[in-house]
Amino acid sequence: MATDTMLTINGTLGEGGGQILRSALALSLCLGRPFRISNIRATRSRPGLMPQHLVAVTAAAAVGDAEVRGATPGSRELEFVPRTIKPGEYRFDIGTAGSTTLVLQTILPALLTAAAPSHIRLQGGTHNPLAPSLDFFQHAFVPLINRMGPRIQTRQERPGFYPVGGGIVEVLIEPISSLQPLSLLERGEIVSRRAWAMVSRLPEHIARRELEVIEQQLGLPTSALELRQVEAKGPGNALTVLIESEHVTEVFAGIGERGVPAETVAQGVVAEVQRYLAAGVPVGEHLADQLLLPLALAGGGSFITLRPSRHTNTNMEVIKHFTGLQFACEELGEDRWRISC
Repeated sequence: MATDTMLTINGTLGEGGGQILRSALALSLCLGRPFRISNIRATRSRPGLMPQHLVAVTAAAAVGDAEVRGATPGSRELEFVPRTIKPGEYRFDIGTAGSTTLVLQTILPALLTAAAPSHIRLQGGTHNPLAPSLDFFQHAFVPLINRMGPRIQTRQERPGFYPVGGGIVEVLIEPISSLQPLSLLERGEIVSRRAWAMVSRLPEHIARRELEVIEQQLGLPTSALELRQVEAKGPGNALTVLIESEHVTEVFAGIGERGVPAETVAQGVVAEVQRYLAAGVPVGEHLADQLLLPLALAGGGSFITLRPSRHTNTNMEVIKHFTGLQFACEELGEDRWRISC
């Protein structure tokens, strides 16, 4: 592999997780910039490439017709040299309950400005701890990307929960020649608030207890609460709260885990929603992280959000390594920050 123009990334940068690899792959595809990454997920209890990360690499290699070295289970080093973006029809199976949205996060940016439409079919997890849920992707992230020019449509054929996975997601992408900058400086009035709790192969009372917490602590009326019995390949539970405002829709999710009471899952979601509402910002913590790369690719933009997380700061650093672009972070008040590219 040619290495004279290869960018070197240290996987211990910032919070040191898999996001560094995914952002690097996405930027490499978009910019045609080869890179080498070492110390992949070195700070994690099980460092190196896990199945979910390997699928992200495989997907990026397919979309970018890339040369890859080091794409093996547990590998802590990887070289990636993209050739050209190849839009089209793709199917990827994570083979575990690994997050489908994190794989999408890797390949979507390059396909947003590709020469032709693409159709992606992914199998894996749709509602995972420590990853954006498909509901977040569909209702919060995709509408904002569509506002930047492309047209993305998503469909969940079947949900997938840990540890079985087996969820199926389809994504259609109508690209545009270049992304338009995005500005999100006001939330506007809240238009609606609603919540739903999903259960697959588990007692309904789990979902009911979660919704009772939402009703009592967030004051949502019964008409805004929905219990959904879904059919997945294995048992699972997810709670979602959607806050629709004039200028943005935010989504907050809690994923049920064995041994964790339904009330605890719901309390975690309540805390996130209350923090967001109290701050009066348009963009929540996790959406802020997701918007950085599209803004950089659009060449500019700004939004007001909560105090940037370590995850967000790490993503800024990776983007700076590839593009040279600086993000300005300005504190406006208690838990109110403006991030500009």
